[in-house]
Amino acid sequence: MAGHEHVRVAVIGSGFGGLGAAVRLRRAGITDFAVLERRDSVGGTWRDNSYPGCACDVPSHLYSFSFAPNPDWPRNFSGQEHIRAYLEKVADTFGLRPHIRFDSEVLSARWDTEALHWEIETARGALTADMLVSATGPLSDPKIPDIPGLDGFTGKVFHSAQWDHDYDLRGKRVAMIGTGASAIQIVPSIQPLVDRLTLFQRTPPWVMPRMDREITRAERWLHAKVPPTRALRRQMLWLIREFQVGAFTKHPAQLGLVEKLARHHMTKVVKDPVLRAKLTPDYRIGCKRILLSNTYYPALVKPNVDVVASGLKEVRGNTLVAADGTGTEVDAVIFGTGFHVTDMPVAQRITGAQGITLAEAWKDGMEALRGSTATGFPNFMTVIGPNTGLGNSSMILMIEAQLNYMVDYLRQLETLTAGSAGRAALDARPEAVRSWTDHVQRRMTRTVWNTGGCDSWYLDANGRNTTVWPGTTGEFRKVTRNVDLAEYEVLRAPARSGQRKAEATR
Repeated sequence: MAGHEHVRVAVIGSGFGGLGAAVRLRRAGITDFAVLERRDSVGGTWRDNSYPGCACDVPSHLYSFSFAPNPDWPRNFSGQEHIRAYLEKVADTFGLRPHIRFDSEVLSARWDTEALHWEIETARGALTADMLVSATGPLSDPKIPDIPGLDGFTGKVFHSAQWDHDYDLRGKRVAMIGTGASAIQIVPSIQPLVDRLTLFQRTPPWVMPRMDREITRAERWLHAKVPPTRALRRQMLWLIREFQVGAFTKHPAQLGLVEKLARHHMTKVVKDPVLRAKLTPDYRIGCKRILLSNTYYPALVKPNVDVVASGLKEVRGNTLVAADGTGTEVDAVIFGTGFHVTDMPVAQRITGAQGITLAEAWKDGMEALRGSTATGFPNFMTVIGPNTGLGNSSMILMIEAQLNYMVDYLRQLETLTAGSAGRAALDARPEAVRSWTDHVQRRMTRTVWNTGGCDSWYLDANGRNTTVWPGTTGEFRKVTRNVDLAEYEVLRAPARSGQRKAEATR
């Protein structure tokens, strides 16, 4: 790619991970980088998900960057529009826009074993980079199941992450497929508008009360004028969640009390024993994501709502047929069926040193050293990689920990390059990745996600939990504080003319 633009770091995506990476690079004195964004604005999943009722289930003061506190959050749990506005403000405040290339979807990224850099093709041209950081996140590519007959449906069909705001739901017969975090926000929002709402529920979720309220003007004033109060609020929110981790990871039986609270939350509203039986999970709370809502159950007991306790099996014309044989004729189908989490599509576009894609390398399950780097993909890092997800706290904490690792990775590269006759790259040693993966999976055996008796999106096609981190955020921050060179193979490409072949130093 002679003559093409070259940057030190190329970052894919401009959601929390991508913008956070950009800020950390600038704060480390690195300005030679580009953020490659496939859309025309920043925000990632908080730009794409604009469905009615969309909001975060992590308190606002914890679901924000530590280096970019916001004293003006309007509610304990802020809505999509406020989080997206926050990310736009981060881009402006930290001067990130000159680095962002909009409408620049990454079509392919290939490691050049001789030049020791990444060759990247985007929708708006090519560039090369010393380091590639994938910050697309696991909630970026919607997943619609392959339902027989769906292509013959003549009504409206869309995914919750691709909401059609031009389609008027008023007076329509609508089917909601799925009962995850998006669905329990959508259902109460559209129930008053539609003629009939049919919820296809494959597995009932555990739902807890949402302790939401408006943050008063006095609180906001105090947080703006006395920053330590804002920091204290964030610290308390963090500590509460750190103390909860043990029940999820070591002592799932302790979650029995939480189940009782969730059952009480349901029985206060759902008086019909038949409906209550449909909505009662048969697995340990926490095995699947715990959902928060004060409006979900009240919506389900309305006379224009039906709950089909079975997944969608097929579509016959405009009739949706459930696995139990129930048929329902509808005008519109909304899929709240999640995302490609354990099979992220971006992995198909990244080709490593051995000529295979990341998707091929991960065909038997995702694995990455400290959730960040993969064998055979030098100078590549993924933010929110394998086993970095959380079941009870803020992903922003995990992102910031990984960004610390990224900055130290670059520092190590700079030191290696300065101390040699040419360029250098780091490739995670197979034994280091295997040791880390085995360590994580051993810890996973006691967790509620593996023992709770459910089939969740945390598990890959082989039934292995490659999504969640089985520890505290504080612990993860410690294990990603520094790059241990013993876990990496150092690749060198001497600058002397005539010696093009990269040499591996062991």
